Amino acid sequence: MTRMVASLSALIMSIVLLVSGNAFLMTLLGIRLSIEAVSPDIIGWILVCYSIGFVLGTLYVHKIIGRVGHIRAFAVFAATSAVAALLYPMAVSELFWAVLRVVSGFSIAGVLVVIESWFSSRATNANRGALFAVYQIVFYLSAAGGQLIVNVGDPANFMPFSLAAILLTLALLPLSLTRMEAPVIEQVHRISFFTLARESFSGVAGALICGVMIGGFYALGPVYATLVGLDVAKTSTFMASAIVAAMLLAWPLGRLCDHFDRRRVMFCIALLAAGAAGVVGMVGAANPGMLTLFVGLFTGLSASLYPVAVAITNDRMESNRIVAASATLLLSYGVGSVIGPIVMAELINLLGPSGLFFGNVGFLLLLAVITSYRISHTEDVPVQDQEHYVPAMPETSPVLAELDPRNEAFHESPEVEQMHEQEQRQAS
Repeated sequence: MTRMVASLSALIMSIVLLVSGNAFLMTLLGIRLSIEAVSPDIIGWILVCYSIGFVLGTLYVHKIIGRVGHIRAFAVFAATSAVAALLYPMAVSELFWAVLRVVSGFSIAGVLVVIESWFSSRATNANRGALFAVYQIVFYLSAAGGQLIVNVGDPANFMPFSLAAILLTLALLPLSLTRMEAPVIEQVHRISFFTLARESFSGVAGALICGVMIGGFYALGPVYATLVGLDVAKTSTFMASAIVAAMLLAWPLGRLCDHFDRRRVMFCIALLAAGAAGVVGMVGAANPGMLTLFVGLFTGLSASLYPVAVAITNDRMESNRIVAASATLLLSYGVGSVIGPIVMAELINLLGPSGLFFGNVGFLLLLAVITSYRISHTEDVPVQDQEHYVPAMPETSPVLAELDPRNEAFHESPEVEQMHEQEQRQAS
């Protein structure tokens, strides 16, 4: 396993630079728009364009990659996202920034498809679970680290945007110099949204509402922090703590999911997250310690709804349909991440900064009602028949679903099979 991770060091370094730069830029934009006194509803419309671009990217970038190859496509997508980062401070225009967010979302989706298909191509049946975990840890830590970079300069000038562009450009170097052979990428098929909803309505609802909350928080969290009076340093800590909480809560909640009925676990998570969001809405910045604690609890619980939704769905899927179902759930999450910033921005306009969290209370209670109804009207999957819980990430592409250890239809790539043959010849 150590040898495999070492062979993927170029990919891992590219991930660190790319994810930290992109996370840094997302928070920076929210702060800068608040400094420019743009109204929260307009900010919501601007920042939601990233999610629109990302969803479009997951649907169409495979065509570009198939035409020009992985490394060239990676260079195009990373360079485009870096150019977009440099263009933001040149003209602070709502329409211009909205277009740039679509371009950025599309480009980041393309970069992630390239990286994750490379990861998938190097996995074996013996190590793919570990690689899956390594990828998630690196992703979360890089995203949290990116929030802390916001402290390096004044968001009102061009320097932080240049730093984001530098990080996105540097992500090109490790992968461009790699000697690994590019994998063959295949388009991931999806199950019809309505077909999947008939088979696992709780799973689809959980993924969609998770997208609403996480998409809304990542887009408008910096705006909320600015409106309640947090300075740039405290805003970066506020956002970083939320991401770290999502990573830390994944394991204990996974243990619960393996020992209890998952729809009941989702119901409890929804109620607890609603309670945490309600506390944040009422406390605000009056008590910074409680604010950080309950924001972390809210985001950690909310982010866990997506892997729980995936687990609920996979319990009702044949193994050869897991990847297709996961792709549809990612699309559901993407739709939610488009809805979230728009709805939450309007609520901030109506109710003030606390509208962000009171709106989340409403969506979480809606999920609790849906889950309760499904529990009472459909049969449970016996705990002993449940698939093993895997802490899946929503901020990714459908390609990574192939690494899911529950996917029994996984086939090792020809490159990995050749590597096994070489090792066997050396051993003999």
